[in-house]
Amino acid sequence: MSSIALFVLLSLLGLSSVGAEDPYLFFTWNVTYGSISPLGVPQLGILINGQFPGPNINSTTNNNIVVNVFNNLDEPFLLTWFVPCPLRVLHSLRRNGIQQRKNSWQDGMPGTNCPIPPGKNFTYHFQVKDQIGSFFYFPSTGMHRAAGAFGGLRINSRLLIPVPFADPADDYTVLIGDWYTKSHKDLAGLLDAGRNIGNPAGVLLNGLTGKDNAPLFTMEAGKTYRYRICNVGLKVSLNFRIQSHLMKLVEMDGSHTVQNDYESLDIHVGQCFSVLVAANQEAKDYYMVASTRFTKYSLSATGIIRYAGSVVPPSPELPKAPVGWAWSLNQWRSFRWNLTASAARPNPQGSFHYGGINITRTIRLASSVGLVDGKRRFALNGVSHVDSPTPPKLAEYYGIADKVFKYDSISDDPPATEAPITVAPNVLNATFRDYIEIILENPERSIQCYHLDGYSFFAVGMGHGKWTPAGRRTYNLQDAVSRHTIQVYPRSWSAIMLTFDNAGLWSLRSEMWERHYLGQQLYVSVVSPARSLRDEYNMPDDALLCGDVASLPKPPPYV
Repeated sequence: MSSIALFVLLSLLGLSSVGAEDPYLFFTWNVTYGSISPLGVPQLGILINGQFPGPNINSTTNNNIVVNVFNNLDEPFLLTWFVPCPLRVLHSLRRNGIQQRKNSWQDGMPGTNCPIPPGKNFTYHFQVKDQIGSFFYFPSTGMHRAAGAFGGLRINSRLLIPVPFADPADDYTVLIGDWYTKSHKDLAGLLDAGRNIGNPAGVLLNGLTGKDNAPLFTMEAGKTYRYRICNVGLKVSLNFRIQSHLMKLVEMDGSHTVQNDYESLDIHVGQCFSVLVAANQEAKDYYMVASTRFTKYSLSATGIIRYAGSVVPPSPELPKAPVGWAWSLNQWRSFRWNLTASAARPNPQGSFHYGGINITRTIRLASSVGLVDGKRRFALNGVSHVDSPTPPKLAEYYGIADKVFKYDSISDDPPATEAPITVAPNVLNATFRDYIEIILENPERSIQCYHLDGYSFFAVGMGHGKWTPAGRRTYNLQDAVSRHTIQVYPRSWSAIMLTFDNAGLWSLRSEMWERHYLGQQLYVSVVSPARSLRDEYNMPDDALLCGDVASLPKPPPYV
């Protein structure tokens, strides 16, 4: 039997528990270094199959995705997939969203997976069960995100599920983000030495700045097109706009939205917006623009949209970005969940009445920055996370958690008085199926952004200053968008709500990768008391082992 045939057979067998009746998509990715010059300065990039950015994954609801990743770098490597958990049927409640359902084994974070050693490979197996929308993948180890290896991940609706808009003439992925000309190793070295990485050198749009004036996309007059825009950068919020064209927002982070028109959109790090653009202007070329927000400096990238047959260049006068974070907050308030649209299944998104559920637990997480042994660290509630040689998920599974980390090293509230930052693995215990309110507090002058793996949450509120229970009076308890990444404005708070019903170990982290690298993250441990396949899949047979579990016998499987 050929090696390819054997790989396919093993993949099918390994995925039998997640729905063998649904289609499979197979990918083989070779991860290598390569010379790239997106800002005109040659630098070391990380390529997938020779591509920068990496290849897009175009899938459909319930597809099984099998990605065999070969690490040809000189350092360990992991990919994580921005596809959180779907909001599922629980008792009489129906919910919508996206997933690594029951499967944190495929999450690709250092707390759940051993990294792929140099010269080795690992096969990711996951199903985009009950999911739709626009996402991306990226490397989660070290500062690899600053070197590439990111790409779009699209989940189309099944043909039998109605979508709340007509089929577009075409569907385009737009990856925007800030960019540094220093290598990822140099950036990591700066952080390890206690310094910061400074300001980015530029902004990229699909890996380009737009200086070559080559068209990225083509539209035909009279037709409508879908653009999926994701901020894949390291630290800077970006505003996206298209000359002379309105953008009709139809989806964000995997949820259909009320369809409002926008001249521009603030897209924060880790977020994906999907818009419809009608080709209803003069048949010529137009610029799309991505530019920095909430910074003292101004950086931008452009890309050209060409009307078919156009020989007229775009106007050099670019549309201006909005000013101030209050404008951005008001735009966020205009986002609404489309309660009548079908989810990935025929049930409408609004059939889950999240606002009527009693809150079981409130967790307030306040960010902070300080020095530990003379070096800069970021923290949540006074603890700065550090990855342990044994991923906490593996330590839990093998029954040696007490040897690797301590649960609940932080309390549910920020420290009453300022105290020195503690550096330790930061793992929070959550009770299976509890309905939780999480408050993210930002006492600093810069904007922050947080992502939670494994879940979609309802972003119900934002406000200035410190959160108090009175802030609940401002919550949107009817049609807040279900999503996975939320911004926190300067000296403000954001509130999210969710049910911890997806067993596993899940990363809650700052999407500002400098802050993430220096500890502003934690893991949420959600253990099902039943230890059953009903709630969580077994550890894959091909799972990589490291640290204290490398030589231990495998625990008995769930049944």
